[in-house]
Amino acid sequence: MNLLKEKFEELKSQSLEYTTEQKRAVIALSLVAIFIAGVLFLSSRGEAVETPAIKVIESAPSKMLLVHVAGEVKRPGVYPVIDGSRVVDAISAAGGARKGVDLSVINLARKVVDGEQIYLGVKPEKKKVGSKVFSGTVYINRASISQFDSLSGIGPVLAKRIVDYRSANGPFVDIAELQKVPGIGMKTFERIKSRLSL
Repeated sequence: MNLLKEKFEELKSQSLEYTTEQKRAVIALSLVAIFIAGVLFLSSRGEAVETPAIKVIESAPSKMLLVHVAGEVKRPGVYPVIDGSRVVDAISAAGGARKGVDLSVINLARKVVDGEQIYLGVKPEKKKVGSKVFSGTVYINRASISQFDSLSGIGPVLAKRIVDYRSANGPFVDIAELQKVPGIGMKTFERIKSRLSL
């Protein structure tokens, strides 16, 4: 390296006139020489370092969920969201909440599930005890908890007891057998028997 500097200084001190092209060539050769010297210097030092292999992980395509966003949003409707999305993402897909909506009543961080319906700013109707009216027939050997719950005087707890009793003891033979379920007395049975069938 010092040898190059000495030669360069010696040539410089001579009173020779160089053309611009010659000056560029000398500079280019000097840079190439410095680069080669640097590479040789770095490669001769220390031990070789083994670089770990880089693992390429291919991600599976993201599963899409459909969520129905309704209520006080700018564009209510059904929107596709990526699996793992939160309620806030679904609301954003629907254009965001309308002005003045209280977002503190909903958990914006909850993950959404496929087929879910999210109501924003809409208060669900409250059930009033004794105000349920069901005019259809309830088939006691097939009815679900919600179907029993729709009968006047039968709440969700009693409806579950009926279904549990049926599961444990088998199908009812007679509608009067419903009175064996704890919580269903004569008065309750008399009130609902006209709507019951096997």
